[in-house]
Amino acid sequence: MNAPRIVVMGVSGCGKSTIGRALAERLGADYVEGDELHPPANVQRMAAGIALTDEDREGWLAAIAARLADAHAQQRGLVVTCSALKRRYRDQLRAGCPDLRLVYLHGDAQLLTQRLESRTGHYMPASLLPSQLQALEPPQSDEHALRFDIHSPAAEIVEQTAAAFTMPAP
Repeated sequence: MNAPRIVVMGVSGCGKSTIGRALAERLGADYVEGDELHPPANVQRMAAGIALTDEDREGWLAAIAARLADAHAQQRGLVVTCSALKRRYRDQLRAGCPDLRLVYLHGDAQLLTQRLESRTGHYMPASLLPSQLQALEPPQSDEHALRFDIHSPAAEIVEQTAAAFTMPAP
């Protein structure tokens, strides 16, 4: 696959940003931190421990979808981090980028909670993890997502993903 468009997805604390940045660098692709596209009202809600609704996420998902559609139109590589918790969110992201690939990072609630409680400088509190886990609809087989348990080292996830996305087309 030449110049892939990739969404690194999963709940908060799964390592999306770490994997996404490293993967973009490894592939020579642009990188977009999805959290930076949230409108201020969403950030304020999450920082206050209030879970986002589907309506809250609409503008954010539209902004990410626009970035993906632009990269697709220009045949430019792009790695975006986005929780993409629900199938309909991922379908929205795919609408303008039909060759979108997913990297799904998953792990047990205990490890996710530990990660969230130990990180600093992020607005997303660990108290919102249960709402994300409840909303999560893992990718189905027809979505062809690469799946990685977050117990695996980040470098290993990046290398396996890069290898999968740089293999020549059949």
